[in-house]
Parts: sequence; structure tokens; C-alpha cells
Amino acid sequence: MKRAHALTLVAVAAAALLAGAFFAGRLSAGKPPTATPASTAASAPAPAPKVLYWHDPMVPGPRFDKPGKSPFMDMELVPVYADESGDPGNGGVRINATVQQNLGIRTAAVTRVDVASGFDAVGTVQFNERLQVAVQSRVAGFVERLYVRAPMQRVRQGDALATVFAPEWLGPQNELLALKRAGAAADLIAAARERLRAMSVPEALVRRSEEAGAAQARYTLSAPVGGVIAELGVRDGAAVSPGMTLFRIAGLSKVWAVIEVPEAQVAQLRPGQKVSATLQSDATRSFKGTLTEILPQVDPSTRTLQARFEVDNAAGQLTPGMLLRLQVAGASVSRLVVPAEAVIRTGARAVVIVRKANGAFEPRDVKLGAELGERFEVVEGLSEGDQVVASGQFLVDSEARLRSVLGGMAAASATSAASAASAPAEMPTPRPGGAQ
Repeated sequence: MKRAHALTLVAVAAAALLAGAFFAGRLSAGKPPTATPASTAASAPAPAPKVLYWHDPMVPGPRFDKPGKSPFMDMELVPVYADESGDPGNGGVRINATVQQNLGIRTAAVTRVDVASGFDAVGTVQFNERLQVAVQSRVAGFVERLYVRAPMQRVRQGDALATVFAPEWLGPQNELLALKRAGAAADLIAAARERLRAMSVPEALVRRSEEAGAAQARYTLSAPVGGVIAELGVRDGAAVSPGMTLFRIAGLSKVWAVIEVPEAQVAQLRPGQKVSATLQSDATRSFKGTLTEILPQVDPSTRTLQARFEVDNAAGQLTPGMLLRLQVAGASVSRLVVPAEAVIRTGARAVVIVRKANGAFEPRDVKLGAELGERFEVVEGLSEGDQVVASGQFLVDSEARLRSVLGGMAAASATSAASAASAPAEMPTPRPGGAQ
């Protein structure tokens, strides 16, 4: 009896425990679970990636700005996200790194450098016509002796050129000598001297006649400057007349170096600009010069102007006809440059392939300036630090054009297919007599 009573108590206790557990579960199911701060941070949703557009993978050309059914296939449009699109932008292309290495694609940075605006040119040595001197006759007479026999003969200042006999000078000199012997008044003697001076009788010849007591009609012409005989106008025994040019002497202390300057470079020249020059045949012999003038005349066949540089020739090492290599120095100018090999010139425009920050490549039109050896100045289209393709750019450009064409063809085909699918079916035209 006691055993049966104990079993009954155990059964009642178990039933009570089961009932308590049941009601506790019901109460806990009705309440939201409590999460710890750590679990809350771990379960926070990541930001949704940005959708660039939707497209049909079977027809990838057309792009749609919202989801929906594909007009080409029986399927939903697929979104393309910003982190997986690989979209290089309009007209660009993305190339795998392995393919870039296989194609030998090499990039170079757009840099800014200081470039001197000077240039080199070859000039011809010419006589400095500002230093030419004409030796003329002031009286009628005859050349009794000629000391200079040929043009281009070198002479020094004071060298004898010719002896001229002038009979017209005998009368005025005899008159002066007669007045002095007669003890004439001083004013009469002064008037006689003034007459001799007006007839261009040299003072040295008058003194010699006074010392000798006899009129002198022979006098020697001497070189007023040193140089070469550029023009020889008389010979032995030739008659001379007043105003006749007997000799023309070209000075060589300074010479001209004349260069042909293209129109595009004339703006870099200024009168007074310094220049250094070396002989074309001997680079060890150098000279200094100054730009004196730019001749205001353009050669229509070469589109060049002539510039004259005055070069010091005190040592007499330069003669007309020699060639000089001139280094015309100019102010240093900061210019934006790219390697010449990076430029694709189509004739109408210049294009470079730019590598963007996301690794894609795109063609870009640029405006070029001066050609600086193996580099081009860029006036518009690029910024300092841009990366341009210096090797393999033609392959990148071809790839971009191919993808653009294929995309356009796919879009055109898709548009045609959509138009054909949406067009109403054409009803057959009934034939006469009810025949279909």
C-alpha cells in the first residue's frame, strides 16, 4: 500500500514538471529573443552594392535602368553591380593583367618639364656692310701707281693703296707759295689756304709743298680702315674724276652670321639676344655674337625669315662664306609633355590611350604643341600625372573600337528583334473568289 502511494506521488510530480516546462516555452516563444551587443554587431547587414544597370546576359549590349523581363529571352534581367561590372566608361576597354603583359603594354606618366625655348641653326658668315668704307677721288687726275692689285686683298689701316697725279692742284698751291714769298697780308694767305681746303687738297700735301717751296701734284691714297678690298675700281694709268669710287674696303673686325629662321620660331628672337657660335668645320673654335635685326621679308618658297647676328672677329678667324653653328638661347618655359611614341596621329587629330584609376583604358583626343625631340608638348586633353600607354596603344585602341562596334551591332540586333516581336501579325489579303 505504501509502495503504491509513493509511485502516485512521483507520477504527479513528473506531470507538474512537464506542465511547467510547456507553459514556460509558450511564454518564451511569444517574446523576441534578446541579443548581446557582440551578436548584434556581427549580424548587422552589409551595405548593398550599387547597381549600375540591368542587362540580358545572352544579349549583353543593351542596358536597362530598371529590372524586369528581358525583351529578348524568356528570363529576368540580371543586375550589374559597381564592384563587378569592370565598366571602363564610354569608349574605353578593360584588359586583363595577363593579356596586358602578353601584349607588351607599357605606360608612361605625363610630366611637366622646364624646356629652353632656344634652338640651333646654321648660319653663313657675311661681310658686315656697316663697316664698309668707300675710298673716292676728290679731283680729276690719273693713277700713276697702284699698290692693290686684286679684290679680296687684305689691307691694314694706313697701308698705301694708290698714287694719284692731280694737275688741278698745282695752280692753287703756286698761288699760296707766291703770297707767302711776297709777304702778303695774313688774311690773303688764310684765304688761299681755305681755297685749297675746299678743293680737297690734303693738309699733308700742302705742308710738303711749303717745305719744298714747290707745288706738289702727286699724293698717295691710304686705307682708312683695315679689312679686305671688296671692290677695286681702277687700274694703273686709269683716269679718275671727282666722286669716283676707287676702292671699297670691307672691315672684318665684326662679321654677320645670317640664318634662316622658320616663321614658328621668329617669336623666340629679340634684338640684342646673345648667341654662341662654333665653326661647322672645327667645333673647338667658338665665338660670341648678338642679334642685331630680323629682316622684314619672308621667303615664299621656304617660309623663313633671315636673322642677322653680329659676331666678334677681332682675331680674324672668320671669313665670308664660312658656316657657323649657332646656339640661340631662350627663356626656360614649363611645358606639359608626353613621349612621342604614345601619340597616335591620324592626320586630322591626335589621340593617346589613357589608363584610368580603375585600371581601364580609354582613348582621348589631345591638342599638341611643339615637338621637343622624343616628346610632344600637350596643350589640351591631359593633366600632369596621367598615365598614357607608350607601347601597345594600337592594340588597345583596336580592342576598344572592336568592342564598341560589337556592342553597337548587338544593340541594333536587339532593337530590331524587339520591334519585330512587338509588331502585330499581318493578315493575309483575301483573293478573288474567296480563295485564301
